[in-house]
Amino acid sequence: MPIQLKELENLLYRLITAPNGVAEGLAAERELGAAALDAIVLGDDRMSAEARVDIYANMYFYRIRDALKEDFPATLAVLGDANFHNLVTGYLLEYPPTQPSISHCGSHLAEYLRDHPLRDDAPFIADLAALERASVEVFLGPDAAPIEPDTLRALAPQDWPAMKLKIHPSAQILVLDWRVSELLRAVEEGRAWKPAERGAVKVLVWRRDARVFYRDLEKAEADALEAVSRGATFAEICELVAATAEDPYPAAAMNRMLARWLSDHLLTPG
Repeated sequence: MPIQLKELENLLYRLITAPNGVAEGLAAERELGAAALDAIVLGDDRMSAEARVDIYANMYFYRIRDALKEDFPATLAVLGDANFHNLVTGYLLEYPPTQPSISHCGSHLAEYLRDHPLRDDAPFIADLAALERASVEVFLGPDAAPIEPDTLRALAPQDWPAMKLKIHPSAQILVLDWRVSELLRAVEEGRAWKPAERGAVKVLVWRRDARVFYRDLEKAEADALEAVSRGATFAEICELVAATAEDPYPAAAMNRMLARWLSDHLLTPG
């Protein structure tokens, strides 16, 4: 009985994604039979059916590896090509792709690196990968119209205290143990990079005009943005800034933060 299309697709997927190659994958297909692949995939004197499927298996791995190189250029720069190749090999065994889009392939790489032996020589590597992955997610994240400064200028003074804002839905705030922003920026700009220094830091990653930006946050701004995310009123955010900002003039500090958030297109209407 001829194999059905869906069965054929599932079989080829299993063979192409077999961790140790098509031959081992084929051996596991007990119901298929020893020579059954030849009846499904046309071979010839130059190349057997198994060898032809093996080409697709290699393409599958190298396409994902190359996509991860594009998404994690700083991780690649730190680890080197050979280590990165081996990292991807182990990573795909642990986290095989489950989504149609290749953009999801690196979703768990930072998590995978948390306990990886490569951290012995680069203890900051998981945080670096987390920042690079966040940059991809922010670029691909949902869109929303930012608040225009004129909208806020039009508010009556008595309406400001109860006003609520929202952070752009694509933006992220990362909590990291290593200061990796400068390392990533150096790689992106083609400059010599230095290993990241240890130090707790919160990093804002956001998108403006189809470009992704990131910067380390001081405590007052990080607390203020987290308050915005919680749905705090503008009056509550101002009180928080007054209590945490190092600036002796908290009102001026709040004005600077708000102006920067508006310029960065970080805020959307509440």
